[in-house]
Amino acid sequence: MSKVSFRYIVNDVDAAIAFYTEMLDFKVDMHPAPGFAALSTGDLRLLLNRPGAGGAGQEMPDGRLPEPGGWNRIQVEVKDLTTTVDRLKGAGCRFRNEIVTGQGGKQVLVEDPSGNPIELFEPA
Repeated sequence: MSKVSFRYIVNDVDAAIAFYTEMLDFKVDMHPAPGFAALSTGDLRLLLNRPGAGGAGQEMPDGRLPEPGGWNRIQVEVKDLTTTVDRLKGAGCRFRNEIVTGQGGKQVLVEDPSGNPIELFEPA
């Protein structure tokens, strides 16, 4: 299977790169300009765009600019959710909720530096 790409609009590409590489073990595949980078982990490619930068960051016909935030998210599977959450909290990361447990496992939503949610998931 080829990589799946997901795009996040971020306020600061360099801050997002630091978060994803240092906190969630992504690697930088490409960072050709200050307003864009491509990162990856496993089969997931994460494309980062600053508003106004590149084609994905351009203004819409009605004048709206892409912006970070929202509720759509990527899911990153972790082996030990509690340990991961403790490490991220220690680094000052913001969470939208506490760990919740469902039939499939445990999850929590952490935000990147621009407020985009990442679901951290530990399977049951």
